[in-house]
Formats: sequence, structure tokens, C-alpha cells
Amino acid sequence: MDTQQVSAPSRAPSAGVVHINIRLTDGYSIISNRLSQHRDMSLLAIGLGTHIQSLPAGRRIGVKALAAIFPESEARIAAALRELEHHGFLRRTRERVRGGRVATRTESYNHPEAAARRAEAGARAGAVATSARAIDPAPAPVRVPEREPAPAPAPAPAPVPASEPPVAREPDPVPRLVPPPAAPKPPPPPLPFPRRPSAPLFDEAARLLAGLQVSAPLFALSEVDVERLTPGVAAWLERGVRPDAVRVALTDDPPVPLRHPAKLLRHRLIALLPPPVPAAVPVVPLQNCDDCDRAFRSPVPGCCGECRDVRAYADDEPCLLGA
Repeated sequence: MDTQQVSAPSRAPSAGVVHINIRLTDGYSIISNRLSQHRDMSLLAIGLGTHIQSLPAGRRIGVKALAAIFPESEARIAAALRELEHHGFLRRTRERVRGGRVATRTESYNHPEAAARRAEAGARAGAVATSARAIDPAPAPVRVPEREPAPAPAPAPAPVPASEPPVAREPDPVPRLVPPPAAPKPPPPPLPFPRRPSAPLFDEAARLLAGLQVSAPLFALSEVDVERLTPGVAAWLERGVRPDAVRVALTDDPPVPLRHPAKLLRHRLIALLPPPVPAAVPVVPLQNCDDCDRAFRSPVPGCCGECRDVRAYADDEPCLLGA
């Protein structure tokens, strides 16, 4: 008889997490590691994205609806939603529904990169199909040749009066080809986003945007515009720009007439973004040498370099010099 091969059970790791998994038949969701192991998002944003992925289609996920379920504040939940939207896991658009009302449509993505590639491929295929239909002419009908009758005797040419000049024949019109549609415009650059988002930072940025109409009445923004532009202003404040300087840079010398203040603010937040503040170089303090009382720079008190060398040689064992 053949010897049966018995596979040894896998050993549990000696340290770290140990998974005790039970096979689930209902009440579970499949979450991508692109969300659960994201390195550039906070744990609150990852947890909120996981919760949204587990909800059925059509469920409301507004800030007030989520704050009524979870203990986090509305400001923290709004900041987490902005993180998910910034990294492509959420997309919010406003659409007109029945009755003339405008509703917010929220799309949740488990793989933002793959969804973007699919949308780009669909748009490219639609542009190619439209170009092909516009350029290719319709096929000409096929004519069946008829049997030619017997040639009749050619009549004598009629005399042409000398006073009438010959009529010039107009050339056949050249078929006009429809040019292919223009290439799709590249997407606009993304709005700046702070490296370390926090609720106080977003609150200060939102207050600054809502108060622009006090000093600049032309920049009266809606609640939706303030919510969309808050991450950009928060990025400016994080880079050390004072609120008064941000207000002047955004509202100074507007075009006349100003039709879209929110679009102008978005353009200036992107185009005029200041560089990040360089890290401060630590200053090494001055110390007085314990032996010679001379000043030297060192993070801790003690002896200067020369006195340390003297002590090192003094502590060595005596040596013999050969002649």
C-alpha cells in the first residue's frame, strides 16, 4: 500500500495578530485592501469608507445622518468624507431630479484606479465611434447595367449663333469632410489638500471662506462651494500663511464682471499655492568648558574638544619611545 502524505497544520505566528476566521454565509462585505490598508488616510476615513462600502445602494450618507449613528462629531465626519473624496474612493455630483429639485449623487469606489481607467477607455471608444460615423460616407447604391439600344444615326449639329458665347460648365462640388471631434481636454488639476488634516484646521478654513463676503461682497459663496473649497484653504493655512494674507490673495483685483467667484477662488488656490515651510534647523546652545572655561557649542555641558583630547591622553597608560 502507498504511504499517505499527511500535511502538517500551519503554525501560528509567535508574535503579531492571529486571525481566527469563521466562514460567513450572510451579513458580510468584501472590502479592498486598497482602502483597508491605505497609508495616506486616517483611520477614521478608512473606517468610514468601510462602512459606506457595506451599505446598500440608495442609503443616505450625509454628514448629519452619519453623526446620528456614530459618536464622532460632524466636523470629523466631514473631514473623513473629504479624505475619501480626495483619494478617489468617493465622488459626489449634483443632479436634477423630478420636480425641478437638485439632489446630491454619491458614488463609492472600491478600486478608484480601475474605475478611472474604465471611464477613460469608454470615453475614448465613444470618441472614435463618433469620428468614424462622421468621416465615412454612406455606401453608394449599386446600379445594374442596362442593355444599350442600337446606336441611332447622329443628327446634324445645329448651327451656333455667333452672338451667343459658349456657356461654361460649373465644376462638381467637392464633398466636405466633417473633421473629427477635438481631443478630450485634460482633467483640471486637483485642489490642494493638507498633509495633516484635522478638524480645527478645516473649521478655520471654512470660517475664512464663509466670511469673505464681509470684506469682499462679490465673493458670496454657497454652502456647497464653501465645503468644496475648504481643503484648499486648509492647505494654505497648514503652510504657515496667515488668514489675512489668504483673504487678500484670493479676493484681490477680481475681474469685472465677476460671474463665477467659486471658480476664480479654485483657480487661485491651485495657481498661487505657496511652498511648504522648510523645517527649522535646531540651534546648538553654547556651553562653558568645565576645564578651561571657554565657550563651545554642544547639546550637553562638559568639556571642549581640546580638553577632551587632553583627558584622553592623560588617561592612557604610559608608553615607551624607541630610540
